[in-house]
Amino acid sequence: MNMNVIAGLLIPFIGTTLGAMMVLFMKREIDNRLQRVLTGFAAGVMVSASFWSLLIPAVEQAKESTGKTGVIPAVAGFCLGMLFLLLIDTITPHMHLDETVEGPKSGLKKTTMLVFAVVIHNIPEGMAVGVVYAGWMQGNAAVSFSAAVSLAVGIAIQNFPEGAIISMPLHANGMGKGQAFLQGTLSGAVEPIAGFITILLASQLVPLMPVLLSFAAGAMIYVVVEELIPEMSEGEHSNRATLAFMVGFAVMMMLDVLFS
Repeated sequence: MNMNVIAGLLIPFIGTTLGAMMVLFMKREIDNRLQRVLTGFAAGVMVSASFWSLLIPAVEQAKESTGKTGVIPAVAGFCLGMLFLLLIDTITPHMHLDETVEGPKSGLKKTTMLVFAVVIHNIPEGMAVGVVYAGWMQGNAAVSFSAAVSLAVGIAIQNFPEGAIISMPLHANGMGKGQAFLQGTLSGAVEPIAGFITILLASQLVPLMPVLLSFAAGAMIYVVVEELIPEMSEGEHSNRATLAFMVGFAVMMMLDVLFS
């Protein structure tokens, strides 16, 4: 496998690792204003990537073989992606940092559940990166290398606070900093694995590539709507997160268009 692809698959994992590393330098949590800005930027990148790197290539590829009806598999994949994440959210806990610190016993139990939830949520994100890299490796004209890298970076930024909301509560409930950092880091290990498996299977699933691309887009949009937008809007009103969303969307769109 191309070393650039391997490095790209590791980018989201690096984001989780850097977030988990905050437990080594901070007492408890990321500054709320910084977290909202990072969340807004990640949301902008992911929404932009969903359209420019996933949905548009999915529709264009499908139209090459079926004409205008090519939009149908793209729509189906998009809806399946959102419904899949909705199902995951239904069967796994949905918690944030401030809900995990309730004393050593209950706090660790809830944080363990949170680790499981984050791991499950990371699988489709890893798949999304893998799908885009697979499209680029197969010479799909609608998918560019820069689009794959940009999507991976956007997910990495989103993963930064995820790594922190795992490692910091674990430390707050009595776990050593080193072990808490390791737990937070390992929660993101599933992403490059999911991406690698997706690439391995992609060559056998070329006819389904439009559905896979749009499925990944649906998963990304669900994460943005359900997780990132509420988080960037929490607390007292501020335009920082909104401006960060604008910058993230614009940067991703510009990279995709200029380097495609």
